[in-house]
Amino acid sequence: MAKSAPTAVRGSGTPEDPWILKTPPGKSEFHAHRDEAADPPALVVQVGSTQLRYQLRCIQDLHAMLKDHGDWMPLGNADEQKPAKEGTVEAWGRAGDNPVGGWYGLRKGYRGRFGNYVPPVLEVLGLAEVEHNARNNRMRAL
Repeated sequence: MAKSAPTAVRGSGTPEDPWILKTPPGKSEFHAHRDEAADPPALVVQVGSTQLRYQLRCIQDLHAMLKDHGDWMPLGNADEQKPAKEGTVEAWGRAGDNPVGGWYGLRKGYRGRFGNYVPPVLEVLGLAEVEHNARNNRMRAL
């Protein structure tokens, strides 16, 4: 699979200066920032007028899982209402045996797409390598 480096990322990940990222295929831009004052602390993803929120700990938890996994893992990508393909980052982000015992997503109806929006955050933080193909992307811990 061909891999390409992400484009230069703008922003520092704060509410005032969010990261401006692209989904792994590079087709859609979104903004993300940490909201450490939220209860629980959140990773806030803004896609157009839609806001998704994931538990902030997903960054460290996903990195730890990928390190334990030790190899490339498919991202997967599914809305909350659709099943996630087994063995993907998306499936792990909603699995009953992950560190939070289920969904990292905080907003019912908008808890999916974990495999689409969280991997670029790990990439910008230097925690993971993410493929940027048209489809079937994977990631691994750094």
